[in-house]
Amino acid sequence: MLLAAGCRQDMQNQPRMFPQRGTTLFADGRSVRPQVEHTVARGQLYESDYFYTGLMNGKEADVMPFPATMQVLDRGQERFNVYCTPCHSRVGNGAGMIVERGYKPAGNFHDPKRLAEPLSHYFYVMTNGYGAMPDYRAQIAPADRWAIAAYIRALQLSQNATLADVPAGTQVQNLTDVAQGLGEPASYAGPWPMPATAVYGQKTIGIVAGAPAEPVPQPAGKTKGETMQPPARPSGAHK
Repeated sequence: MLLAAGCRQDMQNQPRMFPQRGTTLFADGRSVRPQVEHTVARGQLYESDYFYTGLMNGKEADVMPFPATMQVLDRGQERFNVYCTPCHSRVGNGAGMIVERGYKPAGNFHDPKRLAEPLSHYFYVMTNGYGAMPDYRAQIAPADRWAIAAYIRALQLSQNATLADVPAGTQVQNLTDVAQGLGEPASYAGPWPMPATAVYGQKTIGIVAGAPAEPVPQPAGKTKGETMQPPARPSGAHK
């Protein structure tokens, strides 16, 4: 009787299913159950195709699905610094920290090709990946992807702004003077040199914002493996 009284089965030991493991409870042998037909799970009611895909009538568009307020830009900056800077760097020139460790330079948001892309292109790439870049749809919520896209536009403006873009009465300082005022050498405000460990699959044309600009188009007849081709874009998408 004493031994029987000492037997117990706590909740952590009760029969239960383990994710991604089989089970004999259901006829199909799967412990993970498929979504019930004709139902919509919380967070999956895609009321706006453009908000979730970045495509309008099958094409990328140069418009935000909601206002780009300062709060949105602040959120975009915070998410950009978390997910994008390891490859693209804080200023978006493609010379992130992992490039110093031998990884291929990422896209430079300040070269002519990226400057010409519509706003939703950046959302589309974050959602689906592009070339060597994987998709980030699991890590970054759609609203945050749009916030990052808006912040990328702010970064591009910061590197290409003119005095005409500055509000009247605003004092404009030379970046070199700002660097020296902070106790840094004048070269601190200059272009960022690419590390010697950077890996290049293609030749490049010049330097933009301290990083390689658009790659030179490769001639026909290249053998497989010499260049990395991006995945096919959606029908009608911006080229």
